Amino acid sequence: MRILFIARHFTYFRNYDSAIRELAARGHRIHLAVERRDKIGGIAGVEALARDYPTLTFGMVPERRVDTWSGVARRLRLGLDYIRYLDPFYDDAPLHRIRARERTPRLLIALANPPLVRGRLWRDVIGRILHALDRIVPPSETVVEYIGEHKPDAVLVTPLVDLGSQQIDYLRAARLLGIPSGLAVWSWDHLTSKARVREYPERVLVWNETQRDEAIRLHRVPPARVVVTGAQCFDRWFAQAPSRSREAFCASVGLPADRPLILWVCSGLVRGSPPEPPTVHEWLTWVRTSGDSMLEEASVLIRPHPSHAAEWQGLDWSALGPVAISGENPVDERSRANYFDALYHSAVVVGLNTSAFIEAGIVGREVLALLDRRFYDAQEGTPHFRYLLQIGGGLLRTARERDAHLAQLAAAIRRAPPEDHPHREFLELFVRPRGLDHPATPDFVAAVEELASCRVEVPRRSAAAAWRRAVLGGAMKLVSRIAGESLVRSPRELDPARQARIAAVRERRE
Repeated sequence: MRILFIARHFTYFRNYDSAIRELAARGHRIHLAVERRDKIGGIAGVEALARDYPTLTFGMVPERRVDTWSGVARRLRLGLDYIRYLDPFYDDAPLHRIRARERTPRLLIALANPPLVRGRLWRDVIGRILHALDRIVPPSETVVEYIGEHKPDAVLVTPLVDLGSQQIDYLRAARLLGIPSGLAVWSWDHLTSKARVREYPERVLVWNETQRDEAIRLHRVPPARVVVTGAQCFDRWFAQAPSRSREAFCASVGLPADRPLILWVCSGLVRGSPPEPPTVHEWLTWVRTSGDSMLEEASVLIRPHPSHAAEWQGLDWSALGPVAISGENPVDERSRANYFDALYHSAVVVGLNTSAFIEAGIVGREVLALLDRRFYDAQEGTPHFRYLLQIGGGLLRTARERDAHLAQLAAAIRRAPPEDHPHREFLELFVRPRGLDHPATPDFVAAVEELASCRVEVPRRSAAAAWRRAVLGGAMKLVSRIAGESLVRSPRELDPARQARIAAVRERRE
């Protein structure tokens, strides 16, 4: 079986490492393709896969030719994404709505929310119209040629749910060629916090029944196409063992081993959030002045998020007791061992990284979070955050006030580990729905292998379809000429000062 797996960038494959290895071990030929390179080391994991399995190759997808249709498709899809975030479901997640609005053409913003006609019925009508127009747009010829050259038996894509995603073209091109396709849902928040799935592949692979419900209810994916496999990305942490003793690990990060270890896990955060170091400094000051001797003397390890590592460079924490800042993107065996050791040897895990909370829960550690209004959009302002509090009795314990949080922290570092797994109910509902002893990777692999036998309804090419495309292209050009570019471009694109600021920031980072 030949599999073409297309991702936004190389780090996305991290969540499929075990499944890719199993597919390669079974003799399947796999090509991992990305739309752009990332700057947080994801290619290292892909290179390791290629070294271990000669049937696996990787590379970049070809750059698309810029034409009228690429601009039309992106504008229509951004409009559809914006309409999704107008749903009352997102009233408690305002940043998602703002982020979508910044990218949406002004004309579509006006159509989505006119002053006299509002409400769900109107949004549904406009959404159906935009979706119908988007389906007229042909997939890029470059994409069709690229997939045709690889001659895959199945095409997988991830994440698909970026704002204005162009990955829809890979699904449409595969269908045009009669090749079955699948969406591998990358993360536990992607079906609630990201854009809508508008093109339904033959299979949508999800972690659990919660995601299955999201796919059907929020994205309207036909139920027969949704397959629950479990979260294959977490399998390794169930089977992993520490690579060294607690003493050796603490020595490697420069911390004393004769006291409890508190691990703070940093987050990538959503755009617009404040930087994390000042918050951690404030939190650590509370810990050191808590009046609790164990907290005041505890070792603290801070793991920066790979995408924000530069924020932590040059900071002096020496006045706050035994503190270390250490960690890297866990994309290969060495960095994964370091990450697991940090979780395993800690007494409690605190911070903002919700995926790390799940991984800490798998290892059996207590997981705490201080609810902070400054990070509302990364905590209570995201629908998926509530799953950590509700499913299976909850994995995460939270507090809103300093003293309550410190009391939870003090109790956690003193509590003896329970005989049974402390988070069994949550994990069996959310991570391994067939039981803690049943890994997800084999089910994911089986779903991919079954994908090749799925029936594909190849769209018919007709003169009517060509006529509709011509009318749509002409209409977009006419609107641009009559109304001016201001209505078919987004507010963010129209702000030269904002563009200059973004360019300056990018230049400094590079």
